[in-house]
Amino acid sequence: MLEDQMEQNVLRPLNKSEFRNVVGHFASGVTIVTAEYGGVHYGATISAVTSLCDTPPMVLVCLNQNLGTHAAVRNTRHFTINILGEDQTAVAHTFATPGADKFADVAVHHGEHGPRLAEALAYLTCRVVDDFEGGTHRIFVAQVLDARAGTGNPLSYYRGSFGHFVPHRNATWRTTQTDNAISYK
Repeated sequence: MLEDQMEQNVLRPLNKSEFRNVVGHFASGVTIVTAEYGGVHYGATISAVTSLCDTPPMVLVCLNQNLGTHAAVRNTRHFTINILGEDQTAVAHTFATPGADKFADVAVHHGEHGPRLAEALAYLTCRVVDDFEGGTHRIFVAQVLDARAGTGNPLSYYRGSFGHFVPHRNATWRTTQTDNAISYK
């Protein structure tokens, strides 16, 4: 049935609402990208983050070009990805709100490459190696300089709502010795 619907939609342009509905079905983690520029801290809630490769360790981050965080990253060429834990919905909302005093009630570690949220589940400190325009956003390709992870479960985002990860009862993970690929067993 989905194949028939897809075939019918091939020639019809996709509008913004339809696109957002479809991509909303892709569950993602929730991060706050932080940077510092001119002595000012910047941060934004971002779900468009992914690992790129592990040799060297690299990531992709997509930032809206209208954000102050985008300007800070573009100017300094450094940023930190703060991966949020399942209990950090309020922080995610704060950093997603334009004009909010985002750092007012958040403990921050000040590093060489800008602020890092003290209560984040994990973080990756990054140096931009390349960037590209992609519509309203800029895609930053960055090398990871430092990364650490704590314990706990991640905050997730699905169809416009925050939630938490629940492992499937039948899934087990296996890492192969040859390529370190993770696969379902």
